[in-house]
Amino acid sequence: MEFPDLGKHCAEETCKQLDFLPLKCDACEQDFCKDHFARSAHRCPQDFRKDVRVPVCPLCDQPVPLRRGQVADVVVGEHMDRDCKSLRGRKDDKIFRHRCSRDGCRKREMLALSCHQCAANFCIAHRHPLDHACPGSHHPVSTAGCPLTMTPRPTGASLRHWLAKRLRWRVTR
Repeated sequence: MEFPDLGKHCAEETCKQLDFLPLKCDACEQDFCKDHFARSAHRCPQDFRKDVRVPVCPLCDQPVPLRRGQVADVVVGEHMDRDCKSLRGRKDDKIFRHRCSRDGCRKREMLALSCHQCAANFCIAHRHPLDHACPGSHHPVSTAGCPLTMTPRPTGASLRHWLAKRLRWRVTR
């Protein structure tokens, strides 16, 4: 026994399958089977009405209007070149704005490189406390890069005690 009024045929020209649970396209309002329901699967002529994505400029966070058929990347690039009102061009928003605090050094860095002992800002060349003669502590954090004559090397039993103290081991004789 057949029910001629139950279900609908797929609106796709190449399919026309009888579907008892058809799906209606929200753009063109036609009935489709599960294989052709997506707007891209049946090449929906009304797809532009539902595609409401608006690209946003990454510099100024403003929406960039598009006309139908335009590529979003190209339009946003033109906006950034011509119309963008970002802070990029202002003097107060320089990229290299962190100036070195060492006397006589005029270098600037993109990121703040502050000393952990004196909390001053330095360039890459002067960021280590030994490089800028840090007044924050009388003991240097590390002796890396110093001549070997500055730090006495432990030997024998003193080496064992030095290692124990460094590694927090208990030394037993």
